[in-house]
Amino acid sequence: MSRRVLTVLFAVVFMDLVGFGMVIPLLPLYAEQYAPPPWVFGLLLASYSAMQFVFSPILGALSDRWGRRPVLLVSLAGSAVGYLLFGLADSLAMLFASRVVAGIAGGNVATAQAVIADVTPPEERAKGMGLIGAAFGLGFVAGPALAGLLLSFSPRLPGLAAAAFSAVAWLSAFRALPETRKPGQEAVVRRVPLAGARGLGGLLVVGFLTVTAWAAFEVTFAQFLHARFALPAARVAWLFAYVGLLAVLVQGFLVRKIPGRVPPKVLVVAGLGLVALGLGLLVGATTVPTVLLVLPLLALGQGLVSPALSSWVSRQSPAAAQGEALGAFQGVGSLARIVGPITGQLVLGHWGVTGVPLVTGLLALAGLAVALLLPAGR
Repeated sequence: MSRRVLTVLFAVVFMDLVGFGMVIPLLPLYAEQYAPPPWVFGLLLASYSAMQFVFSPILGALSDRWGRRPVLLVSLAGSAVGYLLFGLADSLAMLFASRVVAGIAGGNVATAQAVIADVTPPEERAKGMGLIGAAFGLGFVAGPALAGLLLSFSPRLPGLAAAAFSAVAWLSAFRALPETRKPGQEAVVRRVPLAGARGLGGLLVVGFLTVTAWAAFEVTFAQFLHARFALPAARVAWLFAYVGLLAVLVQGFLVRKIPGRVPPKVLVVAGLGLVALGLGLLVGATTVPTVLLVLPLLALGQGLVSPALSSWVSRQSPAAAQGEALGAFQGVGSLARIVGPITGQLVLGHWGVTGVPLVTGLLALAGLAVALLLPAGR
């Protein structure tokens, strides 16, 4: 059953994330029409991650008690509503409402990871988690491209199409995704607290440092390319698509070929080492070909770290608290996606484009140091 469940789950997450990829590049452009003050602009951009930070652990815990399927269906329906509001928005308030609703529903990634934890043995879990990363990568390749095509017809079409993608994902999950939580698990939840997860606090610190570094790099990468190489927007967009394609190749294919006997701690340490190395090389990059050669290092490093960390959290957590533990992990990641962009912009303003890869590389090294101190896992 696990192969069928993983196939359906991949399709569901991919369709939902295509919608996400369609909306994200357009949000700042749509918000600029209403000329919000900088702090309101920042609040709008952070609202999605802020809602994820609050609701990912809640949805994860509910999936432990009520089941993965109903929580995932409610989340996908919420995503469709959020994107519909985005497509119909004619005011800043509606844009805020769309991001808040989508952020609350965006906790479905933790539930999807809990499904993977349900149907895969511990030694295969990192490969399963890699499917989520591959879906993210594909979503960020297909989403922006579709948005660009639809914009030529109407500025409302990308949001409406994103809602349609989430609606199709809901229908696919409703028809083909079975319940994967083991019967009777809800009776155990009260007796097995999340605190029973060994080293979970340290893993959350590693996740926070890693995602903060990556988020700071992502939001400043276009500015880095423009300032250092004077690249036009079209070439910057193609480089982002290149990064998305690399993420697909790494997490969809390479990570799945890694033997299950490699502990997640080894993968996390190796991945963070590659990320730190790649960011360090970017500090001195003076040509675009150099950047093209460095980006696969970053994609490989992040591609190893992301699913391995999720697998590590899952393997260190009680079976009855998988959703809650992975929800807490996703929530911390959402917090990091609030802190990361702010950190990146502050560093950019104070030390210029060279400072961002330097500081984010140091954050990756800090995450590596914490990971080395944690128990290796089951």
